[in-house]
Amino acid sequence: MFSPRTLVRKFTPLRFQPGATGRWLPGFVRPVPAASAGADAGLKADGSLGRIGSLEVRLARTAREVKKAQELRYHVFYEEMSAIADAQTQASRRDIDPFDAVCDHMLVIDHASMKRNKLGRLQPEIVGTYRLLRQEVADMNGGFYTAGEYDIQGLIDANPGLRFLELGRSCVLKPYRNKRTVELLWHGIWAYVLMHRIDVMIGCASIEGTDPDRLAGQLSFLHHHARAPEEWRVPALAERFVDMNRMPKDAINEKAAVRELPPLIKGYLRLGAYIGDGAVVDHQFGTTDVLIVMPVSALNARYVNYYGADASRYAS
Repeated sequence: MFSPRTLVRKFTPLRFQPGATGRWLPGFVRPVPAASAGADAGLKADGSLGRIGSLEVRLARTAREVKKAQELRYHVFYEEMSAIADAQTQASRRDIDPFDAVCDHMLVIDHASMKRNKLGRLQPEIVGTYRLLRQEVADMNGGFYTAGEYDIQGLIDANPGLRFLELGRSCVLKPYRNKRTVELLWHGIWAYVLMHRIDVMIGCASIEGTDPDRLAGQLSFLHHHARAPEEWRVPALAERFVDMNRMPKDAINEKAAVRELPPLIKGYLRLGAYIGDGAVVDHQFGTTDVLIVMPVSALNARYVNYYGADASRYAS
């Protein structure tokens, strides 16, 4: 009755909100374990993971495409939002970190919006991106980005038979923050999960602002209604830990808290995600981060049914 997904659905307007992650849809198909899916689930011969009209979702194929994704991230994080750029970032006008070199970069591309590159050639515009880091790749390259904020190694060690995937650096160009783009991104992630037989998705999600007291309603709502069960609970690093339990449960205005939550976090909750123990303030990006933990086995059946147990909804 008081699960986070029930509360989010109850207090979220029925119309689709720009930037929201997916939508709530009917259906009762049970999730298919990632280990049983084919490695080519949802993948077309040309490498496309899905398409809606002129919009296509696929992985970056070239260094130039990764660069364009970094430029998009810079525009959203540093120009639209309140991230603070160092001299190198400001000079390059790209959001770059060492993990970019080893991650897969999921792109949404608009084939109807053509932009000229530096050589004068017309190329379709990259309008959305998500960064994906598989556990086996992280293990060979210094670990997960999330480990800089949360003590996730304990969870990984406790589940040696499961494959983890880190999601991060999600952003969409402002004119494209609508139902089609976000649905396509999530369709691509679901196809990727099936392709690589992922069991658990993790990653940090951000709430704008660096004063936890001003975010008390949102943080307390997540603490009381979405905190992970003990077997999935991951704490923030001790030196960065910010208590999310800032208000008693019965003092929270749940309707207001849900309304204020970022659309991405509301989307994660609809999918059945859990929230880690403690928040982390990221002064560089001007945000307060919470940990998302999404076991594939716990994904909401409506999500799986909508996109297809084989990620076939937008694959044609």
